[in-house]
Amino acid sequence: MSKKAKAPHIVKRPPVVVIMGHIDHGKSTLLDYLRKSNVVEKEAGGITQHLSAYVVPHTTKEGSKETITFLDTPGHEAFQKMRLRGADVADVAILIVSAEDGVKPQTLEALESIKQANIPYVVAINKIDKPGADINRTHTSLIENEIYVEGMGGDIPWAAISAKAGTGITDLLDLVVLTADLAELTGDTNAPATGKIIESNVDAKRGNTATLLIHDGTLESGQFVVAGEAFAPVRIMEDFTGKTIKTASLATPVQIVGFNDIPSVGTSFYTVTTKKEAEAAILAKKNETIVPNTIAKKSPLPLVPILIKADVYGTLEAIQHELDKFESDRITVKVIGATVGDITASDVQTVSATSDAIIVGFNVKVERPAKDLAERLDVEIDTFDIIYELSDWLNTALKNRTPKKEEKIETGSVKILKHFSTQKYTHVLGGRVEEGLIKMNQRVRILRRDIEIGTGTIKNLQQYKSDVQQVSEGEFGMQLETRAEIAAGDYLKPYDTVIT
Repeated sequence: MSKKAKAPHIVKRPPVVVIMGHIDHGKSTLLDYLRKSNVVEKEAGGITQHLSAYVVPHTTKEGSKETITFLDTPGHEAFQKMRLRGADVADVAILIVSAEDGVKPQTLEALESIKQANIPYVVAINKIDKPGADINRTHTSLIENEIYVEGMGGDIPWAAISAKAGTGITDLLDLVVLTADLAELTGDTNAPATGKIIESNVDAKRGNTATLLIHDGTLESGQFVVAGEAFAPVRIMEDFTGKTIKTASLATPVQIVGFNDIPSVGTSFYTVTTKKEAEAAILAKKNETIVPNTIAKKSPLPLVPILIKADVYGTLEAIQHELDKFESDRITVKVIGATVGDITASDVQTVSATSDAIIVGFNVKVERPAKDLAERLDVEIDTFDIIYELSDWLNTALKNRTPKKEEKIETGSVKILKHFSTQKYTHVLGGRVEEGLIKMNQRVRILRRDIEIGTGTIKNLQQYKSDVQQVSEGEFGMQLETRAEIAAGDYLKPYDTVIT
């Protein structure tokens, strides 16, 4: 006899909030204040590099006890995909703007992500405790960029805050709760859990792990989570503080350990009760996946292969984003591998057969055998922990591998007036500069009726009966070394060869 299903239990769902804005306008400082930990100092360069989630309790001015789930999105432009994903899973956004700097290009990029996700947002004018803070000037900057806040011709809620001192944070969170209440967020606690994968990585000790954000339903120990073509038994489930828990429900971020494969970030997940159901779901998913039969066009340009290793999958996207921005008509960049984990001897072996290959690591270690093998096989390995340092290095490294190109730059035009004599291949000529200049030891193209009949080299220049290094106007004499039969009326086109 089957167990009778419980009636749906529809309840108010806590809001999921994303804080977005310019790289140093205070997103991490605000989250740091909210959760009383020190994210800024832990992050290299003070830039948040991974998408994470934190649950923050809040009591409104009316005395209502609420919880708010905050997503932490990276600020650097390279992490655009992660920011978009953050906005995509959030219910409300906080657009943070510095009271000193006003709206910056990344502020507008963040706003575009919010608009694409089609979620409501509030504006937090931060750093009001700074000497250069000017709220009125910030309002003007917002209006100039078509961000119309309440009291300034619009209806977007805003609060003046100091994320460092905590000033105005209660007002800001009240606005977030009010905005979420207007959206009437609800969930069914009796439903099987569904949501999104917001981060995934390989833990050296525990294996494949992923951070899940539950959108609806309740997740319980003993169930199985399915995400794309990956699944995991819910045996080890931890909350955002690292504490082991048995159940998790609406708007809760959890980490699950033990996936059979690493689930893709941004993938939706759902819950089944048995391993057999999970395996059947994945098999069905694989059967419906159609791999297009495409043949990649071979580029005639020299190839620079790059193997990327990073700590988490979101970072791999960011590095790929930086590579996508590199443009050249002389080389082709090809990512031959992109995986999470430390750099191993096997990675070095993979790229060693290809000349000019680079291994790029971000927030990972280089294992000792890999380092030794790389030195022996002359394989370049570079590691970073700050994204903008990686961006600068990538551009330099790729440009250094770009083949040099000779470019001929024409410097003038000379008309041959008279042919005096020839000795072997050296012609004594009289000419006139009609444009630009001609220099000693320059190469020249010889034209007759605009058709090139040969090339030569200037061996001597004379003007006003004196040897000169160059002639820029008037008539002059010269010695030209060439195998061409040159005659009066021909033209010389002198040029310099520049290596670029």
